[in-house]
Amino acid sequence: MFKKITNLCVRLVQRYLPDPFLFCIILTLIVFAGGIFLTGQGPMDMVIHWNNGFWSLLAFSMQMVLVLVTGHTLAHAPVIQKGLRALAAPAKTPLQAIVAVTVVSSIACWINWGFGLVVGALYARQLAREVKGVDYRLLIASAYTGFLVWHAGISGSIPLKLATAGADLAKITKGAVIDPIPTSSTLFSSFNLIIVLVLLITIPLINRFMHPDEANTITVDPVLLEDQIPQADPAQKMKTPADWMENSPLFSMLIGLMGLAFIVYYFAKNGFQLNLNIVNFMFLFAGIILHGTPRRFLNAITVATRGSAGIILQFPFYAGIMGMMVGANAAGISSAGLVSSWFVDISTVTTFPLFTFLSAGLVNFFVPSGGGQWAVQAPIMMPAGAALGVSAAKTAMAIAWGDAWTNMIQPFWALPALGIAGLGARDIMGYCLIVMLYSGVIISLGLLFL
Repeated sequence: MFKKITNLCVRLVQRYLPDPFLFCIILTLIVFAGGIFLTGQGPMDMVIHWNNGFWSLLAFSMQMVLVLVTGHTLAHAPVIQKGLRALAAPAKTPLQAIVAVTVVSSIACWINWGFGLVVGALYARQLAREVKGVDYRLLIASAYTGFLVWHAGISGSIPLKLATAGADLAKITKGAVIDPIPTSSTLFSSFNLIIVLVLLITIPLINRFMHPDEANTITVDPVLLEDQIPQADPAQKMKTPADWMENSPLFSMLIGLMGLAFIVYYFAKNGFQLNLNIVNFMFLFAGIILHGTPRRFLNAITVATRGSAGIILQFPFYAGIMGMMVGANAAGISSAGLVSSWFVDISTVTTFPLFTFLSAGLVNFFVPSGGGQWAVQAPIMMPAGAALGVSAAKTAMAIAWGDAWTNMIQPFWALPALGIAGLGARDIMGYCLIVMLYSGVIISLGLLFL
């Protein structure tokens, strides 16, 4: 029965889910029409909101491109290739491979979401090379499902913002939170840790049970996963001084040592605080060092950039969607605000965390960013929770879980992993839909009863 439901979801997604760019365009048109209908603004007002947001994610878009490119490049360094083969070696069967990639990706995403996205996809590719008979679509989907726990992990942007003192905290929560809330009350609270542990234990099993039978399994030829990275011709590399410099390890080691010096300095000063910039910095300079010469590194990075087209094209459109969602009319009413307020109106002290979670999941379809989600919902949900007597920590974590939950069927965050894997969104989202439905039940129960 479970496999029949899974197969149905896979078929439906493959039949009806459009390319991620078209999905993005459809969301744009829905939010455009919804803003006119819900907030009474004119079409040109919505176009202006759209344009105001359109370029707001440029810095973040570049960070995400570098997550893909630097991670992919690092993975092709000879020593990393050996490490991935060693990590994949214990998995001997398709079911073991599915469990292994889910566990590794989940733990990595809990530590840092950017790191986890890259590590999960690269590990899945290596398992596909090593394990015969494993369904490649489910393997990549399983790697992506690890992303579900990122906002409840130590790189979760909402709990980290709550833990940061400053006037901005009181401003964005409309005075509901004045003093910072430590992560012991959010990330490391008992209710959050219980939800995380239940998901970490059960989702690998859910993914395992989704593996299709042999007749319906789609595998990938390991040869297709070997990126053809050009190699320097030994007979030509010393032909000119320029050739000598490009193929000498001297320059890679010198600039690599500069990067390594800053990495040591950063962690000595900040402790184990990972963010996108330091993750990309580590991947970049580790790749420069481990590839040995500038020419080998440049050849690898040229191949890696081929998968970044989706991010470059789609992220500005999602930024435009966010602009329309938060674009307010003369009375200060926005589409995102109306959605959040409606859930507040039907809540009680018991159900408020649940409805906050559900509203965050809905808003996340249109504002797929932790920081954007917090900016939209904190001014509404945090004061409402305080008025009902719900702790600020639980309200904030309900927003965080909602933001992570519907990422399972929102292609926005899957683009780097899909770029590395060479797949499309419809290849994996049917499996991710099952995980979203299951995890929604677990998270809802945790927010209601823990």
